[in-house]
Amino acid sequence: MKKILVLCTGNSCRSQIAEGYLRHFAGDRAEVYSAGVETHGVNPRATATMKEDGIDISGHTSNNVDEYRDIDFDFVITVCDNARERCPYFPSRAQKFHYNFPDPAKATGTEEEITAEFRRVREMIKAYAEQFVQEQLG
Repeated sequence: MKKILVLCTGNSCRSQIAEGYLRHFAGDRAEVYSAGVETHGVNPRATATMKEDGIDISGHTSNNVDEYRDIDFDFVITVCDNARERCPYFPSRAQKFHYNFPDPAKATGTEEEITAEFRRVREMIKAYAEQFVQEQLG
């Protein structure tokens, strides 16, 4: 079984959404983890946005990348430029992937505008996760 780590800055939004979709699309073909170079807790808007699409991430925790040093990952996916730049070296054979998704937690405006941004980023991450699973896990 393949092991996938999704990295972001705070492990609160983008990496949590990606973990949810990767688990959904990979099923029993992969173990999926997410972590941050910092931990900010799981963003309630991320949880609500995923619930709208039938994915429950309410049990996810915000983890620091250091917690996973002893796991030999097959894939490491960074979902923001900051994580890619700050990510510690992983002494593993992991293939590295990167996509800089916008941070929906930085959205401003009305409640509707902020919700729309979370949904927009969710759909971007969903498409990426589905394609990743098809291409890397067959």
